[in-house]
Amino acid sequence: MMVIDYLAHYSEEVRAKIAALQQQGQLAPFLLQRHPDVHQIRSDRALYDFTIALKNRYLRQAAPLAKVCFDDRITLSHQALGLHTYAARRQGNKVKTKNEIRISSRLKRVPEAFLRMLVVHELAHLKEKEHNKAFYQLCCHMQPDYHQLEFELRLYLMLADTDSDPYQS
Repeated sequence: MMVIDYLAHYSEEVRAKIAALQQQGQLAPFLLQRHPDVHQIRSDRALYDFTIALKNRYLRQAAPLAKVCFDDRITLSHQALGLHTYAARRQGNKVKTKNEIRISSRLKRVPEAFLRMLVVHELAHLKEKEHNKAFYQLCCHMQPDYHQLEFELRLYLMLADTDSDPYQS
C-alpha cells in the first residue's frame, strides 16, 4: 500500500498537533464528534440528484452534466477523490460538450459534509478549470466551510489508510 502524506502542505505546527492527537487516539473521536453520521447516498442516481441539486442552486448557468457516478477506479495514487472530465465533440457545425463528474467509491460511507465538499470541488471545475484563487472563492461560495471540511477529510483519509476508519461498521 502506498503511504500518502495528506498533510504535506500544512505547517509543521499543525502536523505535530495532528500527530499527537493520532498518537493519543483522539483523532477518530474528534471526527465522530464533528460528523457523527454517514450519508445515505449509495447509488449513482442518488449521487446525480444530489449533485444536480447543488448545481441548480449555485451554478444554474454552468454547462450541463451528462453523468455523475461513483467510480471504483479512482484511487489516491491519482491524487484525486473525484474527477471532472470535459469532452467536446463536433457534429457538423455544432460543437457539443459533455461534462462528467466521477466520485471515488471510497466516499460511499463518509459524512455527508465530506461528500458535499468534494462534489462542490468538482462542480467548481465547470466554471474554473484551474485550482486558482477564483476556483477556491467559488468553492467557498457554495460551501462556506470548504477549507475546514477539506482538512477534516484529509484527517479521515489518514485514519482510513491506517485501518482506523471511524465510519466502518
